[in-house]
Amino acid sequence: MDRRHFLTGTAAGAASLIASSSQHATAAVQKTTSHHPNPIAVSTYSYWRFRADSKLPIEDCIDLAAEAGFDAVEILHIQMSREDNDYLQMLKRRAFTNGLALCGFSTHQGFVSPDPEYRQKNIDHTLKCIELAYRLGIPTIRVNTGRWGTTKSFDQLMADKGIEPRLEGYTDEDGFKWVIDSLEKCLKKAEECGVVLGLENHWGLGRTAEGVLKIVNEIDSPWLQVTLDTGNFLENMYEQQKMMAPKTVYVQAKTYYGGGTWYTLDIDYDRVAQILRAANYRGYIALEFEGQEDPKTAIPKSLARLRKAFA
Repeated sequence: MDRRHFLTGTAAGAASLIASSSQHATAAVQKTTSHHPNPIAVSTYSYWRFRADSKLPIEDCIDLAAEAGFDAVEILHIQMSREDNDYLQMLKRRAFTNGLALCGFSTHQGFVSPDPEYRQKNIDHTLKCIELAYRLGIPTIRVNTGRWGTTKSFDQLMADKGIEPRLEGYTDEDGFKWVIDSLEKCLKKAEECGVVLGLENHWGLGRTAEGVLKIVNEIDSPWLQVTLDTGNFLENMYEQQKMMAPKTVYVQAKTYYGGGTWYTLDIDYDRVAQILRAANYRGYIALEFEGQEDPKTAIPKSLARLRKAFA
């Protein structure tokens, strides 16, 4: 073989080897990325569940979450005992020293009202919650649409699967306009603080995926996305999750060991995980335990179940 043919053959072989190595490296990266497990968090709500005799301080919930082996903690706002800065920074330090992130802030507000003063009160509350999340180092807060309020008993609302009559003289379109106008007034503060608002499929106008996405798509802002709650779709659960998944920035995952307070859902978390993977969701899965079983046994079981599904 003369020198020219030798060099040509060597260069071609090297190019082939480099291309092959690159393909293998790319495939390895894709495989690693596609199977990256979701971090699993727990809401402080899981340790309380609005039971009259079981409201634990947030700091105790953080300690329990660390002992159980969670990656992060979601704070339920109304479970907090204080809002002063010393308290907030103590919680942040408590999580840090336990090796946990503070990943979510679950808040309550309602904008479905013809009363502008009522809506403004809830806008102001939401702005305050954005600031609290910012000072806690939390990147997202759960927000709600609110509901008509014509069903006075929450037990009755649950018996009616979250459906209630509209306020007399008003339509859903009126309600959606109030919600959209109100949330738009919160976006500047959300962007300033770097806190994403996650509109949850909750009761009221956010009861369905269609309702949530109508609001999120019309506002069309990166600072308003979706919090997907696996336990709040009472019909066509997986189909509605598929609709929500592309806009989802945070997931609340319910379990019901011992039976739920108002209802019990049989949620296939392997299927939920497939839906979220298909949408390339890589964020937190936050446990909301709602069952009657003792949290000391139910929460570890819930963690194991979610770890397996989202591994």
